[in-house]
Amino acid sequence: MATVMKPWTAVGTAVRWHVLVSGFVSYGFDAMDFMMLALALPVITTEWHLSLAQGGLLGTAGMIGVAVSSVAIGWYSDNFGRRRALLSSVVLFGCFTAAVALAGNWWQVMALRFLAGLGLGGLWGVVATYIAETWPAELRGRTVGFVLSSWPVGVIVAAAVAGRVLPHYGWRMLFLFGAVALLAALYVLAFVPESQMWQEQRERARAGAQAATERISVGEIFAPGVARLTLLGTAAAACALIGYWGANTWLPTYLVRERGLASGQMATFIIVLNIGMFAGYQIFGVLADRYGRRKALILCFLGATVLLPLYAAARDPRVLFWLGPLLGVFFAYTGPFGSYFPSLYPTRVRNLGAGFCFNVGRGIAAFAPYVLGQLGSSIGLSASIALCALGFFGAAVVMLVMPEAGQHLD
Repeated sequence: MATVMKPWTAVGTAVRWHVLVSGFVSYGFDAMDFMMLALALPVITTEWHLSLAQGGLLGTAGMIGVAVSSVAIGWYSDNFGRRRALLSSVVLFGCFTAAVALAGNWWQVMALRFLAGLGLGGLWGVVATYIAETWPAELRGRTVGFVLSSWPVGVIVAAAVAGRVLPHYGWRMLFLFGAVALLAALYVLAFVPESQMWQEQRERARAGAQAATERISVGEIFAPGVARLTLLGTAAAACALIGYWGANTWLPTYLVRERGLASGQMATFIIVLNIGMFAGYQIFGVLADRYGRRKALILCFLGATVLLPLYAAARDPRVLFWLGPLLGVFFAYTGPFGSYFPSLYPTRVRNLGAGFCFNVGRGIAAFAPYVLGQLGSSIGLSASIALCALGFFGAAVVMLVMPEAGQHLD
């Protein structure tokens, strides 16, 4: 009797590592891009005399692009391949982020942030799916966790660059630095092949009398038996991302305006917080593999629920400095999400389903920066950031009614 091999066993070791490296670097640049705006907001709002609400709309515009991208890039990936989708995402956000340096007014920045978001949003789903289709189940949680831990690395790089560039060269030069993301596209072109699992699925579809021209549709992730998972997954992601983006967009401004830190000090505080976040990705990756992805997510959300109000209320710079990395540990929820969502869907719609849950969640959270900016004008950024804990608590509640990870990849 022939031995049936799991799809990932046929994947060469070199291919797995190239996928890991390309995912790590690409997602790190994704994070760097997102954080550049948050770091530049104190300078942009001052230079152009913008209100906090207007500044928040710059963040909102990018996240609306992210929501559109989640469907567009996910559909493109499942129909035309993971490799093409990865390349398209990186090139889109790299080019449009650099173009912000040429913007002449607030409206132009907002339009360019939307266009950059079209690339930024699709990347998470492509990277998570690529890893899920090339690494074995027993290593998947920590592998996805490690790859997505490039997010805090990207934020650290952005903060370090901003600390040197903003005081001397201004915010335009900071955005121009975003073009280095195109190096990730060159790596993919040179070393990363198409997903073998995706290719095999396409061959089975053709052999099974499906028309070669038949395309995967968004409606498939809302089919009976799947729709509930898609809706709950999107709700969980939306709650978590409202909490994270509502707080993260305004943390640099909060540290400068309400806690009196200079730009260089603020960058250091952001770096330290994200060192904790990097550690959190590794911790929750191991916990996800050992105790289950759902349980790891619930623990992550509850920790953020407790610690975020404490951080927002702290006034002593020393307390803020040391509380930052502890809070950052519980901001690492995208790692468990990265191994959880792809497992809920079959190969045919895996990228579309996982990307839809996470990035439409980001789209729903798009107005969090604007709303927090409005609230910050009346009740202060400290109180507004503390309210973001409600988003994390809501995510924990939704995960209680979600199943443990699916079996499509195991």
